[in-house]
Amino acid sequence: MRLWKVTVKSRLLAGLGLALCCFSLIIFTQVNTPAASLSSLPNSLPHPQVHPLPPTLANWQDSTDSGDYFDQVKPPNFGHLLWSKFPIQVYVERPVDANKSEEWVAAVLEVVREWGVYLPLEVVDSSEVADIRILRRAPPLRQGVLRSRSGEATYELYTRLDGNKTVLSHRFSVYLNPTQVGKYIPATARHELGHALGIWGHSLMETDVLYFSQVRNPPPISARDVNTLKRVYEQPTRLGW
Repeated sequence: MRLWKVTVKSRLLAGLGLALCCFSLIIFTQVNTPAASLSSLPNSLPHPQVHPLPPTLANWQDSTDSGDYFDQVKPPNFGHLLWSKFPIQVYVERPVDANKSEEWVAAVLEVVREWGVYLPLEVVDSSEVADIRILRRAPPLRQGVLRSRSGEATYELYTRLDGNKTVLSHRFSVYLNPTQVGKYIPATARHELGHALGIWGHSLMETDVLYFSQVRNPPPISARDVNTLKRVYEQPTRLGW
């Protein structure tokens, strides 16, 4: 199995703190750095192709006609970061600190359940087999980036053998800063898991989970979020082929 460490996907940068207010505005940014380019991938991999929609998304209909923000999604050069093997296996880290564990784990598991309405997700006990790892850890320090970040989603590419075929795959690590409390725990998890499920961009509307900035009253998953997710899964990718 060959592994590529890939780009930092999404960062929540804590900044613009207001001196007279206990709330700090959290800025979401995306930073892309050269890593696994098409030239470094095996020549045997096919060109980007479209996977069948999972039934949960195929059956999704937006009765409100809310639109989407697909135009803000910027996939890597090998195609959209979508999953083709279901259920997607999700590992939720259990903190060592028992006083913090129950609330944090319950909040994150509820977020997994919320997104699981739209994509088949399965919580697993082993981080080794997980497609997505959700970790209660401060995001790794990055050069030129503010230190205080609420969360970060990162991915890595690898190839695996499926019969006699080489298949391009990926896995995600989602870091949730332990400094987050209350409603901002699920808000950050909801946003970062949205990235890990394939929404590689940010909404410009604060009523969407993938809004580029954290808000005082975090919204639930919106119709626009799901519409965008569905459009992502209708796009070609080299992942899973």
